[in-house]
Amino acid sequence: MAVASPALPTRHVTRDARWWLFAIGKAIIGAVFVLAALFPLAWMVIAGFKSRTEVVQTPFQFFPEVWLWENYAQILADPTFTRTMLWTFLGAVLFTVLALTVNSLAAYAFARLDFRFKRTLWVIVITTMFIPGMTILLTSFIVVTNLQMLDTLAVLVIPGAASAGTIFFIRQFYLSIPSSLEEAAMLDGCGRVRIFVNVFLPLSKPPFVVMGITAFLAYWNSYVWPILTVTSPDQFVVQQYLATFRSERATELGLLMAGSTLAAAPVIILFLIFQRQIIGNIKMAGLK
Repeated sequence: MAVASPALPTRHVTRDARWWLFAIGKAIIGAVFVLAALFPLAWMVIAGFKSRTEVVQTPFQFFPEVWLWENYAQILADPTFTRTMLWTFLGAVLFTVLALTVNSLAAYAFARLDFRFKRTLWVIVITTMFIPGMTILLTSFIVVTNLQMLDTLAVLVIPGAASAGTIFFIRQFYLSIPSSLEEAAMLDGCGRVRIFVNVFLPLSKPPFVVMGITAFLAYWNSYVWPILTVTSPDQFVVQQYLATFRSERATELGLLMAGSTLAAAPVIILFLIFQRQIIGNIKMAGLK
């Protein structure tokens, strides 16, 4: 007697096929976005190995016929470029430290202290987030001119240190810290300053990493404000140097691409070092 074979689980097979199609489609879309994001960076790095005519030759050729290391060697041997890189790095570190100090103190005050006109001041601080920076360039320039801050490191570091966005981000983190820790510190005789230094600062690594890198990138990539306030070549930041280099030596595109690659390297390295903390902290902020 013949035994009938069991029916195939068509629903299960159809569901698995749909899942695989969805996964493959998602992978293809993700790969397209990754390639679109990395292509300009990869082209800039490789263009640094090309000759001055090979960068803009037609038809387009991604890889050079002959890999020239001279562009990178020449730009690194330029004392003006290395000094500008070090000067920009020093300014970025100072700006980051100052920004985290000022904004974390303000965030602690708005998160934990009760004082007169607190809500009104908080509304004013948040409102500044909606004012485009370009609209206050002229008034800011007049202020720093009257303070005789032009052509100094201070004019690049101090004016932009306070940020409503950074205050808001750190304040939201401080609001999530249990008040029991603060109350225990008060019972031990700690004042507000010691509570901030001994309790809140050790716990502030997550927002400090995100906001610190944001401040570092903002200073490193700044261009409009420096060209308004700094005219001395000794005070130039790296973006000013590259802009001046492009205008003075417009035909040496391979050398320009090499300099741009080296200028972008510290930012990329910084992100690669802290990428896990950045992604984790952004996820945590989204959940809150």
